[in-house]
Amino acid sequence: MTDSSPQSHLRDKLYAHLEQIYPQRELSRLVELLIELMELDQRCFMPEAHKNLWDERDCLMIAYGDSLQREGEWPLHTLHDFLRRECRGVISGVHILPFYPWSSDDGFAVINYVEVNPSLGEWQDINAISRDFDVMADLVINHCSSRSQWFENFKQRRDPGKDYFVEADPDWDLSAVVRPRTSPLLAEVQTLDGKRHVWCTFSHDQVDLNFANPEVLLEFVRIVRHYLDQGVRIFRLDAVAFLWKEPGTNCLNLNQTHEMVRLLRSLIEHAAPDAILITETNIPLRENLAYFGNANEAHLVYNFSLPPLLLNALVSGDSSALNRWMMGMPAAQDGTTYFNFIASHDGIGLRPAEGLLDDAEINRLVGLMEESGGLVSWRALGNGENRPYEINISLFDAMRRRHGAGEDGYQEARFLCAHAVMLSLQGIPAFYIHSLLATGNDLNRVAHSNHNRSINRHQWQADELEAALEHGSNSHHRRVFDALKTMISKRAEQPAFHPNAAQFPLHLGDKLFGLRRESRSEGAPQTLLAIYNFSAEKQTLPLAELNLDTDRRWFELLSGAEIVAEQGSLLLPAYGYCWLAC
Repeated sequence: MTDSSPQSHLRDKLYAHLEQIYPQRELSRLVELLIELMELDQRCFMPEAHKNLWDERDCLMIAYGDSLQREGEWPLHTLHDFLRRECRGVISGVHILPFYPWSSDDGFAVINYVEVNPSLGEWQDINAISRDFDVMADLVINHCSSRSQWFENFKQRRDPGKDYFVEADPDWDLSAVVRPRTSPLLAEVQTLDGKRHVWCTFSHDQVDLNFANPEVLLEFVRIVRHYLDQGVRIFRLDAVAFLWKEPGTNCLNLNQTHEMVRLLRSLIEHAAPDAILITETNIPLRENLAYFGNANEAHLVYNFSLPPLLLNALVSGDSSALNRWMMGMPAAQDGTTYFNFIASHDGIGLRPAEGLLDDAEINRLVGLMEESGGLVSWRALGNGENRPYEINISLFDAMRRRHGAGEDGYQEARFLCAHAVMLSLQGIPAFYIHSLLATGNDLNRVAHSNHNRSINRHQWQADELEAALEHGSNSHHRRVFDALKTMISKRAEQPAFHPNAAQFPLHLGDKLFGLRRESRSEGAPQTLLAIYNFSAEKQTLPLAELNLDTDRRWFELLSGAEIVAEQGSLLLPAYGYCWLAC
């Protein structure tokens, strides 16, 4: 009799994954170890294919554990208090950026994956937040800190760690390797066996892990199990595109990397059927979309092309590149969707704009951002040339434009328009905390850290923030925060804004941007049109061009005003927007 249990089904899947990753190894013991470490021999779920684990009420916030600080209080307590007081019923989840002990890169050089940084709090604080909000945690899987115990063991030639890192001969030709940085790829280290050269994709404090050694995989499965036990629901695979190394290739998006994502997906969804896997792959569009697989890799992929294209459209007044991109975007099949964001702890990546903006447009955008106080980080091409990799700037200041000797007065309008676009797109929206709060560039932090990305990693003192957000305050922080919360709340009421509801671009010219969303709900189907003015001049759009059904009553959702489809025109002020629904 055929065994149809979830465990048997999982074993078959694990064998299939591992045969692709480790074709020359005996796999029976490895399969059983994976099942044991994930505790799937005790309880194992049968995942439901193509099931959407989200709806229009989902909206995440991205923050560091210490983005908010109060004297005498653990920062994770302060963050949790802010979420409960200001974001309950608006934000459904929070991505807490690496909250582990670290040595550099603001958390992404992890010293110990199973501890909480004692300067932030304890695991019980993470667990407490997870009882009120979905928690996304980083699985920093490509590399770890050179100060980790694993790397110390590597240098001492002992386990665990002796074979945990990628070594290379400096005489090898590694010129094809794709790099996100300009630092040398290999770092020389002294070990008990003499000098060794280790692979460092990002920095010499971030040493790449060797997943060709199955023991490294087992370590990370232990870590995944621990995070699940602490209430983590969403796993962000940081820099996963660089995971597998094979000299002679570009070492980016290799088949073994994709198979490793599929393997982790199989383990996680059999352990927790509501858990979500998201891949962070800051690469060109087509390569990024490949991480959906056949709805068997990432549940979510970062919509990395959105930030540079949307920013470019709003500061240039030309939506043509954004419109072309939208017309070519494939619909996410059920069980997958996009993770939409327009600002994060990192800069605004330019690689995802390659092929969508030409060099002249990218250079013009970089120039405009530098005028607004932004900085530029570079990557090495391997031929001795460098290319802009990302723009480092707070999104609020990115929306500034000069007019004569001063500002043009539309910074706030552009900023809100950008987020209204993000909220209306197919996918799950995510707000960086400094976008919710309209935080500006932190140049003092850049000077102190000597890192460009610090410009958008401000740390608010809680008392100062509370004063800025005090009800009745006319600060731009209060105005923006209230406007964004209103938009988020209104979005959560619209079935047509379900992350997998149908999406159709509208053709409205190069000053406007628009799309039509249609829910598939049998009980209450909804059609919704979202329309945006990307120019500093008011735009008039005849309602007849929108092909509205005149037999139905249409309302502008954000104002509540009724729209008479057979009469007149839609008037949008500079950087104005509307959501029309019936």
